[in-house]
Amino acid sequence: MEKQAARHRPIQCKTALHSVRGGFPYKSDLNIYRGCENGCKYCFAIYSHKYMNKNEDDVPAGPSDGYYDLIYAKTNVAEQLDKELGRFGRKKTVINIGGVCDSYQRAEEEFELMPDVLRVMLKHKNPIIISTKTDLILRDFDLIDELSKYVFVNIASTITTADENLRVKIEPGAVSAKRRFDMLEKFKKTDATIGVHTMPVLPFLTDSPENLEAIFSKTKEIGAVYIIVQTLYLRSQTRKTYFEFIQTEFPGLFEDMSRLYKTGHLDKEYKKKFYAVLNPLLKKYELSTDYTASVREADAFEVGKEIKQKTLFDF
Repeated sequence: MEKQAARHRPIQCKTALHSVRGGFPYKSDLNIYRGCENGCKYCFAIYSHKYMNKNEDDVPAGPSDGYYDLIYAKTNVAEQLDKELGRFGRKKTVINIGGVCDSYQRAEEEFELMPDVLRVMLKHKNPIIISTKTDLILRDFDLIDELSKYVFVNIASTITTADENLRVKIEPGAVSAKRRFDMLEKFKKTDATIGVHTMPVLPFLTDSPENLEAIFSKTKEIGAVYIIVQTLYLRSQTRKTYFEFIQTEFPGLFEDMSRLYKTGHLDKEYKKKFYAVLNPLLKKYELSTDYTASVREADAFEVGKEIKQKTLFDF
């Protein structure tokens, strides 16, 4: 039986930007949607959707609380963003677009919110990071290209597996790894930096040397500035959703997976063995894992002045 398409509901937001704590290379997050149709079984942001549905009577049952199926679109987000960026005395710091959703998920085809968001960023000459698992972002290539001539712009994509049959199961609403790599390569024609997020690495599914090497070699080929590699962390709704997925699609792995994740953290011995495989590959392909470096460099830019950015390969 074919999965029913997600429902889209327009809402008004009172705030566009949200403060981010922790060791991130940015202090503000912008999410133009609530919920995500990519349907990634390992998604860490499922928890963020629960309170949105407290007054809804048709939320799909299950551990994801409708996160994949009921998408809220903040239709006034560009207007609100314009107000917030225009506040007197505000420092122009890097804004991460899409911390708990994909700004270019399928709902964006209908609502087309990102072009107006990018025009606001251009108006205020504000640096940005965008990460997406689709290539709909190419629709806005010209806007992103223009912004990258003035300020720091980073375009990234999460690519977890080179196996398309597996990808369809773990990220059913995203596009193929090939299309994501092709998208990133096109952005090399702009002044934006590009990066690959191989995160999370899924034990027994995407952790093989063959899979990692396929991703790393392609990352090197397209000239990405960095690659981030992180193992899977499971907690709360994410843990429930992921284990339900494993029981359904890979029941033979359930016992071993449960053993590795007695707590939300991955078994230490497994991690030790994994990094023994990972580190030689990173060295072989000479890939940086410091995705904050290019952002730190951006802090030295004179915002509003047309300059050509440097990448890590320029030093």
